[in-house]
Amino acid sequence: MGGKNTTETVFADAKGIARAARILAGGGLVAVPTETVYGLAARADSDEAVARIYQAKGRPSFNPLIVHVRDAAQAAQYARLEGDADRLARSVWPGPLTLVLPRREDAGLAAAVTAGLPTVALRAPAHPAMRALLAACDLPLAAPSANRSGFISPTRAEHVSASLDGRIDLILDAGPCEEGVESTILAIREDGRWDELRPGPVDLDALHWRLFDGPRESGGAGDAIEAPGQLASHYAPGKPVRLHAAAAEADEFMIGFGDIPGHCTLSSSGDLAQAAARLYACLHEAARSDLPRVAVAAVPEAGIGVAINDRLRRAAA
Repeated sequence: MGGKNTTETVFADAKGIARAARILAGGGLVAVPTETVYGLAARADSDEAVARIYQAKGRPSFNPLIVHVRDAAQAAQYARLEGDADRLARSVWPGPLTLVLPRREDAGLAAAVTAGLPTVALRAPAHPAMRALLAACDLPLAAPSANRSGFISPTRAEHVSASLDGRIDLILDAGPCEEGVESTILAIREDGRWDELRPGPVDLDALHWRLFDGPRESGGAGDAIEAPGQLASHYAPGKPVRLHAAAAEADEFMIGFGDIPGHCTLSSSGDLAQAAARLYACLHEAARSDLPRVAVAAVPEAGIGVAINDRLRRAAA
């Protein structure tokens, strides 16, 4: 590797997935589409392979990684999947919900995956390409977002290439990601509390009512880094970001929403699901722009708008 345009991009068809599975089995790095964002996958049971993720991303080693599995049965090999967690895994997976659970002593995962914590973050993704890959390589896959650490998460194969070309072995291309923001991360505490460590596509309050017919009891997430996406400055386009802007100033790239137009718009109709799917594409466009600053129109703090605003606040930090 090294040099320019040295990482090949291939379609996420049967041939591409078989090739990716071989690379992963051999300890390599592959960018893979999920329903949330593109992930940078490596086998989670290999210290050397996981070290390559941190190397490629320039990621701080105290930030744990999500381990992607096929289903609840595979998750139970790595964590204590009991009570609420077991019920959630069986009802919500595959889908954009990550569970932070007590790690099994005999989990056999690379130490860096859990960043020295007694817990492990697990998710069964819904994207057909990622599911086919998990079936083909029969390994747990550690897969943070496929971008340099602290930069904008990728929702297209070309976003991955722009950030990680020459640093990884292969990019699987399955077009744009559907959800566009990273998974909701939930820690289920021993006393039964549900702590949302990162907002995302899954509304935990609505989910608790649906499954348990009552409100969830929650505490604060605390100050410790327990899961990805908790660093204050994250998803940054590399230039100052001004939020809740009604209009752009002369030197600003404007990201619009609803009635407020811009150089690009999250959703001209004010659709929050569309805004989530387009969020990182707009931030990438802002990063590439010649304008030195970024302005973003206000997005309602409701539904998936909570997750969008979380990412925007971190981009502005």
